[in-house]
Amino acid sequence: MTKLEWVKDLVRAEEQMEETGIVDLSIGFDNERTLAKESLELLQVLKNEFIEAATAFNELKASALGRIKIYGIAKTQGDFMLFRNGFKMIFSLVEPGQISIRFNFMGPGFSAPSPIQPPGAIGATPLMDEHLLTAKKGPFGESVWKFNDQDIRVDSVVRYHMTLFIRESAK
Repeated sequence: MTKLEWVKDLVRAEEQMEETGIVDLSIGFDNERTLAKESLELLQVLKNEFIEAATAFNELKASALGRIKIYGIAKTQGDFMLFRNGFKMIFSLVEPGQISIRFNFMGPGFSAPSPIQPPGAIGATPLMDEHLLTAKKGPFGESVWKFNDQDIRVDSVVRYHMTLFIRESAK
């Protein structure tokens, strides 16, 4: 969402009010739609930051082996994954206001999924508990993203998860 997208929403709502004669007291406060947009925006920001970090890692790495690839996930609005040496770190929108980060290994010798495994990850072994980034509403309706009830910074999320991904996928 651009910085002034909310102004466009106000104009559209006012025009609709003038046309129909019905006053909408919730003008500019469609929290569910705003939360969905902000969730997709955070996913896109995370993806862009991971692309930048992966590009730097791949360029600095002398060997072509073990490079990091980033893929969008089909039939989703913003989900993506990091892939390297059979390891996947998946970022997905669970619902508006909640982003999941999961880390799986796809490889030989792993057949039955564990009971805590997310759906659709047959043959994958979870290497960490799922991390959930959750949005809470701030005092003026803005989304404040949190992990374990603590505010997050995107650069810290990227640094932590990229380091974990590189360390685990190097094995």
